[in-house]
Amino acid sequence: MTTSAVDRNRELAAFLRSRRERLDPGDFGLPARERARRTPGLRREEVAELAGVSVDYVVRLEQARGLRPSVEVVEALAGALRLAPDERTYLFDLARRRPPERGGLTTEAVAPLARLVADLSPLPAMLLNHRFDILAWNPELAALLVDVDTLPPARRNSMWLCLMHPEVREFYVDRERVVREGVAHMRAAWAAHPDDVALSGLIDEFTARNPEFARVWAERDVMATGRGSKALRHPEVGVLSVQYETLKPLQDPDQLLVIMRAADPASQAAFDRLRAR
Repeated sequence: MTTSAVDRNRELAAFLRSRRERLDPGDFGLPARERARRTPGLRREEVAELAGVSVDYVVRLEQARGLRPSVEVVEALAGALRLAPDERTYLFDLARRRPPERGGLTTEAVAPLARLVADLSPLPAMLLNHRFDILAWNPELAALLVDVDTLPPARRNSMWLCLMHPEVREFYVDRERVVREGVAHMRAAWAAHPDDVALSGLIDEFTARNPEFARVWAERDVMATGRGSKALRHPEVGVLSVQYETLKPLQDPDQLLVIMRAADPASQAAFDRLRAR
């Protein structure tokens, strides 16, 4: 099955089932059940009681019968399923109960933000849109990750680089975590931008050509990671660690500014060697 269009009803049904099945009845003070139960997690009846809705309503939602739950019901379901903040936002997007962010889809860097990326040197920096397209970058970013100028415009996408580029694929020391975070962000973006055909096309390509992506995508994890650290295996200066921060401009919320810096003195020395070259 492809993702060329976001079928919100089917995805809402699948997401609700997946979140229900991961819950431990013991965490809710519910009596222990026999081991040989048909499905893991909570029963539909238990979720309905926790959310204050009818069992039939939960059944119809999980069977993708075209219901559009109210804001109050979405909030109740999010609480009953103990959703994390990013999962809650995803649920609101699927239920079409969150207004779209102003700014729309963007494929080119906003000029002031592109200048800011250049001005951030010597810190590596790049400008992304919600689908991970690299819209602007500075020389330090090119030295640290990949020379974006050498890539065809259609491949200037950080998720494609991580999954498909023969050199960047081996770049991340903790590759599993990096891929999981990227997929979780992409799933959130997919629900928030259901009309973005290019994003859906990327997901279709990754699902068909990369078993790693397909496996993680099917788990339906949702997360928008704004800061953290990554260990990189650089071909010229060896292993180094970077801390990154992702900022969302108020006037252009679809463009994301990613700034990196060395995480420790040894990594800073590696940064300095790269700049010297």
